[in-house]
Amino acid sequence: MLFVLPHLLVFLLVLLPISSIAQNNGNVTVGKFLTATDNTTSWLSPSGEFAFGFRPLSNQKDLFLLSIWFDKIPDKTVVWYAKDDLNMSSGGATPVPRGSKVELDADKGLVLTGPQGDELWRSNTTVGTVSYGGMRNTGNFVLQDSNSKNLWESFNKPTDTLLPSQIVERLAGVVLYSRQSETNFSKGRFLLKLQDDGDLVLNSINLPTDNPNDPYYNSKTTAGDSGTSSPGKQLVFNSSGYIYVLRENNQTLLLTKVKLEPTADFYFRATLNFDGVFTQYSHPKTPNANGSWTSLWSMPDNICGATVSNSGSGTCGYNSICTLQVDQRPKCDCPMGYSLLDPNDQYGSCQPDFIQGCQEDKLSPGKDLYTFGELIKTDWPNADYAFLKPYSEDQCKQSCMEDCMCAVAIHRLGDSCWKKKLPLSNGRVDYTLDGGKAFIKIRNSSSIPPQQGPHFPFNPESRKKNQDSLILVGEGVLDALVEHDVEVLNDREKLEKFVMVAIWCIQEDPSLRPTMRRVTQMLEGVVEVLVPPCPCPFSSTVIMS
Repeated sequence: MLFVLPHLLVFLLVLLPISSIAQNNGNVTVGKFLTATDNTTSWLSPSGEFAFGFRPLSNQKDLFLLSIWFDKIPDKTVVWYAKDDLNMSSGGATPVPRGSKVELDADKGLVLTGPQGDELWRSNTTVGTVSYGGMRNTGNFVLQDSNSKNLWESFNKPTDTLLPSQIVERLAGVVLYSRQSETNFSKGRFLLKLQDDGDLVLNSINLPTDNPNDPYYNSKTTAGDSGTSSPGKQLVFNSSGYIYVLRENNQTLLLTKVKLEPTADFYFRATLNFDGVFTQYSHPKTPNANGSWTSLWSMPDNICGATVSNSGSGTCGYNSICTLQVDQRPKCDCPMGYSLLDPNDQYGSCQPDFIQGCQEDKLSPGKDLYTFGELIKTDWPNADYAFLKPYSEDQCKQSCMEDCMCAVAIHRLGDSCWKKKLPLSNGRVDYTLDGGKAFIKIRNSSSIPPQQGPHFPFNPESRKKNQDSLILVGEGVLDALVEHDVEVLNDREKLEKFVMVAIWCIQEDPSLRPTMRRVTQMLEGVVEVLVPPCPCPFSSTVIMS
């Protein structure tokens, strides 16, 4: 019996899958591959805490992300993903279709190919020959040669997240980019970088380029800062979980200013969130503990106020309002009378739910077209085009009402009035604005601009196109257009709406023409369809009784 047992153990080891044996030390040999499927396997670290492989995108079931994630927690938080570093206009994740494959190649390193074999991404190993790769317990995936020298590692190509024992070198020019949203891994509007002068900065950028706006955070670790003549050379996330900027003279600027639990009991990560806030998180390793990430600290302290810049929209999109929440994360909302340009992007730009323009405003006095919504302690800095002083609150509102360029009027300090035009940028709730009021000009839906009788403008060219039929707006005759369509004639309101939308679309002034999204909203009844102005300023008007 004692002789049989060792032989039985050897036999069972032979039956084990080769990939399982390879995972004992986290190493993967050249030629091994993974395929993007619903039941895809992954390459694990020896501890099993990190995994490398394909993660399905939550919002697109047939697309996958080549990534690294925490594998022992329920939400499998992604900490790295393959992205296009060469294409400035995209620069974000490289989602791949079902059936794609990643293979470890001796000459190319990690090679990601589509279902048809077309190359989608590679790790760009340019020096040396890869002998094996491995998922390390730190969350770092490395490619090594026969002498165990690192030829490539994911820690040197971070995406939006840093992990303990990871170091960002100033000379390497590494940049962390945010995502576009929690579930959209495309390149977002914010970056973190250790600059050439040693300053750690957070910037918003003007997509699709990397052109940065003014920093909304900087560590003040340049050579010229007071207290030292030594610039920052590294951003260090040490193995104990503390984050700091290391200067050339080995002095440190500690960013983690809270006492941390032991790394033996907690996972840590630091992520540049899609909303521009850089946050360090902790998560208990105990399976029965609270299964969520806890924010330990964030920078900047108030992103709604910190991102004010002369260019760019600010933390939120244009015409939006940023409110700081208790977790130091921003909440973006459209003001009254406005709605999201993209309903799926809560942090994006807002558009007016009405058409405002000087051409339309000529048809009626402003007080008949508009009313004001009022907000307190709200402002859009840098959108001013007029400053009036001394001016009372009523004078401020009246001036904006009569000004076709004015979208918002701000009255503060008892006698100061600022008029602002679209698009509004850097919108935020600011509790330091004691007594400040924002008056937002919105459409008065109960009123319709008066008409000089029903009319349809046309010129000699359009007279030929319309032949014997005239399409009239308001009280005019539309029957000629649909003479034999009883169903349409019974729904004259819808017919008139369609005609008015069509006339908006052929406006001579391009700025008055609605976008295709706005046209769709008009037709679906989401946005009110106003009576359009004359589409051609030089055409005649036909009055029908």
